[in-house]
Amino acid sequence: MTDTVDVVVIGGGMAGASIAYELAEQATVLLLESEKMLATHSTGRSAATYLPSYGGPTVRALTAASRELFDDLAGKWGDVSALTKRSLLWTAFDDASEHKLKDMVASRSAGLGGLETIGAQDTLKLCPAMNPDTLRGSALDAAAHDIDVLAVHQAYIRGFKSRGGTIRTGAPVTELSRNGERWSVVIGSERIETGLVVDAAGAWADHVAALAGVPALGLIPKRRTLFLCPTGSPIDPHGPTIGDPAERWYFKPEGDGILASPADADPVEPGDAKPSELGIARAMEEINEATTLKLRTVRSSWGGLRTFAPDGEPVAGLVPEAPGFGFLAGQGGYGIQMAPALAVVAAAILTGNEVPDNIPISAEALSPQRLWN
Repeated sequence: MTDTVDVVVIGGGMAGASIAYELAEQATVLLLESEKMLATHSTGRSAATYLPSYGGPTVRALTAASRELFDDLAGKWGDVSALTKRSLLWTAFDDASEHKLKDMVASRSAGLGGLETIGAQDTLKLCPAMNPDTLRGSALDAAAHDIDVLAVHQAYIRGFKSRGGTIRTGAPVTELSRNGERWSVVIGSERIETGLVVDAAGAWADHVAALAGVPALGLIPKRRTLFLCPTGSPIDPHGPTIGDPAERWYFKPEGDGILASPADADPVEPGDAKPSELGIARAMEEINEATTLKLRTVRSSWGGLRTFAPDGEPVAGLVPEAPGFGFLAGQGGYGIQMAPALAVVAAAILTGNEVPDNIPISAEALSPQRLWN
C-alpha cells in the first residue's frame, strides 16, 4: 500500500509537533512517532521552565521571540495559558558560582533575557530559603516563567489536526530512499511517498539521517536527571526558580517541596534515560549548603534526554546533497522554551521562504551545512 503526502515529519515530541503544525498550514503533513505515545522521552520529562537568560545567543534570541507566540498558540488551540509567572534567581554561594555569575551578567544585555544584579539582602526577600551564611548575591531574570509543557504540546497537536494533519504512533521508519523527485518512507508494510522529509527525531535524528544516506550531524544525547524532594523547612510555593550559575544544580518549588536537578549532562545512548543516583546525592548536598531547605529524602526521580549538536546550537535546514530532506534537531536543553519561534523559522527555511523579520536569526546560523564544512 502506498500513500502520498506533501510532508512527512519524523518525531512526535515538541520539535515534531511544532514543525508539523507550522507546515500543515500550507501542506498535507503526516507526523510519525516510533513510540506508542507522543512526547515520550525529552518533551515529557522536561523541567518546564521558560528562562530568557538561559543558553547561548541564538537560543536566547529564539526564546525571546517565542514569548508572544506561546500566548498566541494558547489563545488559538489551548485550554489553559502556556506560561505562568515565576522569576529566576541565578545565585552565587561560592567562588565558582560567583565568577560564573559575573560572566553571565556581563554577557546579557538589557531587555528580555537581561539580568538585574541584586545583593544578598534582596535575594533573601525573594527567597528566604537561601542560606544567609553562604549567599554572596544573585542576578534576577524577571521575565522567567513556568511552562505547561503538556498544554503546549497538546495545543500544537490540536492545531495540527485542525489543519488536516495526520498522526501515526507506534510507527518506526525502517527505510528512507530517494525515488525520483520524491522520498519513499517505509513503516512496516506501508510505503509513503512525499516531497519533504523533516527529521525531528531528537536523540535518534542521526539514525534517521543514516536511513536516508545523509551524513550524521554528530548529535550527542545527554542525560538530565530530575527529582522531587520534600523540604525540611518551609518554601514559598510561588517563589522563584533558583539556579547555580556554574550549572551544578537548580530547583524550583513544586507542591510542598521542590523539583530539582543535578544539572547533569552525561553522554548516553538514545533510549529510556535513567536518573543518576550519584548526581541526585551530590545535588542534594550542595543545595543544602546553599539553602536552609534540609533535603533528606527523594520522593521520585526520572531521567530525560537533551540532544546537542557539536557546537551546542540548534539545527534547522535542508540538505543540498539530499533534496527534500531536512532537519529540526539539536535543541539541547532549550527545546521547549524556544520551540514556537524555532518552528516558525524552521518552517520558512524548509519551504524555501525568508525567515520572518521579527525573529532575528539567520538561516545560516541554523544550517546543518555548518557542521559539515
